[in-house]
Amino acid sequence: MTLRKILTEPNEILREKSLRVEQVDDEIRNLMDDMLETMYAAPGIGLAAIQVGVAKRIIVLDIAPKDEPKKPMFFVNPKIISKSDNNSTYEEGCLSVPGQFAEIDRPDKCHISYIDYDGQQKEIKAEGMIATCIQHEMDHLEGILFIDYLSKLKKTMIVKKLSKQKKELERIVV
Repeated sequence: MTLRKILTEPNEILREKSLRVEQVDDEIRNLMDDMLETMYAAPGIGLAAIQVGVAKRIIVLDIAPKDEPKKPMFFVNPKIISKSDNNSTYEEGCLSVPGQFAEIDRPDKCHISYIDYDGQQKEIKAEGMIATCIQHEMDHLEGILFIDYLSKLKKTMIVKKLSKQKKELERIVV
């Protein structure tokens, strides 16, 4: 397994739409293993392939509490079958938008079809935090970040702050 670099906003790649995976093979499983290792190291609870520069419709999640055994979940070509009309609000953050958090409203339940790590077609009815996490990560597959749900002013302020941080990291001090 390999740790991969997580892309951060602003980055055009994060705005790309991800492509459908034709088959879950060893290459895709290796990517999912790398993504999971990268997510745990970050640390985070969800990661989409586009966040490591791979435009494939793949997400990994693990929302198990830190003091409990890990429970990784793998979603290839996830598709929302249905969503609740009721919303819930969670404070969201993102590994591609480091240090920034905002309360985001999303449907509190969703029914998802997907292909698992072993290439099997599955469905899950998710609610609460897992539903929010799945929807957050699925947004990445469409080139959408959680900051896109904020007012234009808040989003602009966050992107400016992230741009400044990136420039400071790129400076070389001799």
